[in-house]
Amino acid sequence: MIKNEAAILDNEKANTLRGGIWTRATWMGLFYDEACKAGLAKEVEDILRRGIRRLGLQQGCEIRDSLLDENGELDLTRFQDQLLPPTSFATFEAEPVNVDGDTAEVVYHYCPLLKGWQDQGFDDERCALLCDIAMEGDGCVADGLGMTFELKQSIAHGYPTCHMFFRKK
Repeated sequence: MIKNEAAILDNEKANTLRGGIWTRATWMGLFYDEACKAGLAKEVEDILRRGIRRLGLQQGCEIRDSLLDENGELDLTRFQDQLLPPTSFATFEAEPVNVDGDTAEVVYHYCPLLKGWQDQGFDDERCALLCDIAMEGDGCVADGLGMTFELKQSIAHGYPTCHMFFRKK
């Protein structure tokens, strides 16, 4: 059983951002649900993954320069500020990003995308699939940054957190 409950409820900006993310997740989930009903699940899943990968790569490339130091090397000490500005930090109830050498570890305790899918009544299996599709974007953000991405665990797969690692190539 997936547990995905927000603990930070009094942050107006985070709640506003959560609402927008919830809406986008709901669109995605309902679009995929209708594709399943029409017998087009595999085709639409592939389309969603390709589109989300394109967006992730664009985002990664756009912020890459902001992570470069004066020698043109990725400076992961800037990672949190660029990928998780304060409102996003609160929205996902993130822990401070742990930077260790060439690795940035990101941990989220809440997911507004998952909340959107849960609110539509999707079962845990559907939520996990939609999460996997959405996480294509994070992997491609890493690609755009010139990094690798590893998702160790996710809330949608029944873990208490989403636990991600971005590593320099």
